[in-house]
Amino acid sequence: MLWASSFFWPLLRISAMFVSIPVFSGRFVDSKIIVGAALLITFFTIPLLPQAPAIEVMSHQGLVTGLQQILIGLLMGFVLQLVFSAVIFAGQGIAYSMGLGFASMVDPATGVSVPVISQFYLVLSTLLFLTLGGHLLLIEMLIDSFQSLPIGVNGIERSDLWSVIAWSSRLFSAGLLMAMPAIASLLMVNVAFGVVTRAAPQLNIFAVGFPITLVLGALLMWLTLPSVLNNFTNLLVESYGVIGDFLRIRT
Repeated sequence: MLWASSFFWPLLRISAMFVSIPVFSGRFVDSKIIVGAALLITFFTIPLLPQAPAIEVMSHQGLVTGLQQILIGLLMGFVLQLVFSAVIFAGQGIAYSMGLGFASMVDPATGVSVPVISQFYLVLSTLLFLTLGGHLLLIEMLIDSFQSLPIGVNGIERSDLWSVIAWSSRLFSAGLLMAMPAIASLLMVNVAFGVVTRAAPQLNIFAVGFPITLVLGALLMWLTLPSVLNNFTNLLVESYGVIGDFLRIRT
């Protein structure tokens, strides 16, 4: 019974993280794969974890302990979801400036319809996330959290939740920072088209301006792509700092 209890509590925390983190929580990932990965990681990490307290599962203390483990895992995934949401927000801003807001597709990860520009940035960000080993670093921090936040009734505090909520505003500021060069440039182009329309109303600026806006938008995306990926990397590093703070991990 003690062995089963020491396996159950880490499994809750690890499973909650896999359910909420990007890439692995997508609808295209079979739930059997998530369950299998959580069981496998839990099985191999139990020898590295401190001895779990003898807490009765079907009790009030067991209920609070289980909720704490689930909250820790979900909060880790939620912070990373904000990072990828900032990329989607940036893509939406660029798409609307280019006039491609109507060109949307269903995101396989969330099942929500997003502009194709956002999907393009999301695919690149996901590949960069996996290339940098972000998922491996997150698993390492999760295992270290059993030392800094041992299994028990005490865990995530109210101040930790407020710090994550306050940091969530970075979704909009970081997304706007990624998209600002392209949005500002396309805004100047649209203003120029407006001046031309005012000067020569007989010209059909819409028929000429829409292809030009698309071409310039694609060119600006190509020119600003290194900056967007660099901002994404910086935001990703910042998110790991936030995760380390509420996990009490000092890096």
